[in-house]
Amino acid sequence: MGRKPRFTEDDFLDAVLRITARDGAGAVTIAGVAAEVGAPVGSVYHRFASRDLLLARLWVRTIRRFQEPFVAAISDEDPVVGADRAVSAVLAWVRAHPAEAGVLLLYRRDDLVTRWPDELGPELVGLNDAAGAALRDYARARYGRAGTAQVERVTLALVDIPYAAVRRHLAAGRPHPASTERHTLAAARAVLAD
Repeated sequence: MGRKPRFTEDDFLDAVLRITARDGAGAVTIAGVAAEVGAPVGSVYHRFASRDLLLARLWVRTIRRFQEPFVAAISDEDPVVGADRAVSAVLAWVRAHPAEAGVLLLYRRDDLVTRWPDELGPELVGLNDAAGAALRDYARARYGRAGTAQVERVTLALVDIPYAAVRRHLAAGRPHPASTERHTLAAARAVLAD
C-alpha cells in the first residue's frame, strides 16, 4: 500500500489559480506552481504533463463550480423566480469568485476536446450535461415544451445575456458595476416574456 500523496490535485490547481489571479495565465509555469505549493517540480509533472494541461484542468474544475449554483437556481419550481435566481446566481458567483471567473475566459470546451482528447476527453464529455438538462427542464416548465426554439430562447436569456454582461469587466480585471444585475435581469425577462 502506497503512502498518501502530500499534495492533492486541488493544491496544484489552487496554486495555478493564485498565480493566474496575481500575474495572469501567462505567468503560470510548472516550476512556479511547485514553488507556490512548496512541492518538488516532479510532483507537479507526476499529475500534469504541461502547464497548459494544468490551466485546462483548472478551467474544467471552475466550470463545474460555476454551474452548481446556476443549476440549483434555475431549478426553482416557479419558472419566473427560477430565471431571476439563475441570472442573479451567475452575477453573484462572478463577483464572489473573480479569479475563477477570469479562468472561464481562457478556453472553450470544444477547443479542449480537440487539443487534449485523451487527457481531458472523458471529463469534457458530460461537463455541460447538468446545465443543459436544467435549461431544457426550465424551457419545458416555462413554455410547455423543450424544443430547439424554446431551449435557444432560454439559453439566450439565462446564459448568453449574463455572460455578455460580465465578460468585458472580467477581461479588464474589474468587477461589474452594481447596476449590471438590474439591467441583466431586465434583458433576460424581456427575452423570456411570452
